[in-house]
Amino acid sequence: MQFKTFYESIKNASPPAGVGTHLLAMWYDGHGNWYKAHSMVDNLEDAVACHVHAYLHRKEGDIWNADYWYKKAGKKRPDISLELEWEAIVKTLL
Repeated sequence: MQFKTFYESIKNASPPAGVGTHLLAMWYDGHGNWYKAHSMVDNLEDAVACHVHAYLHRKEGDIWNADYWYKKAGKKRPDISLELEWEAIVKTLL
């Protein structure tokens, strides 16, 4: 799936079929359901889930917690907008 197709799917009532948990969490976040997105990665410990988790806490404004998850993901908090980070994560997952 291409980024444009995924991005446009956010307008739909349901996420696209066959996307994995990490990408699904990003879809729910893009769709405006931060809580659903967070619940999908909250108990996962792989590096990708930790990155998504970090992004979600950054979006929430909980920077201390975000930095904790960025570190677990092996990353540093980026100095870009949340929109650009969302896009970068999605493109990586696609």
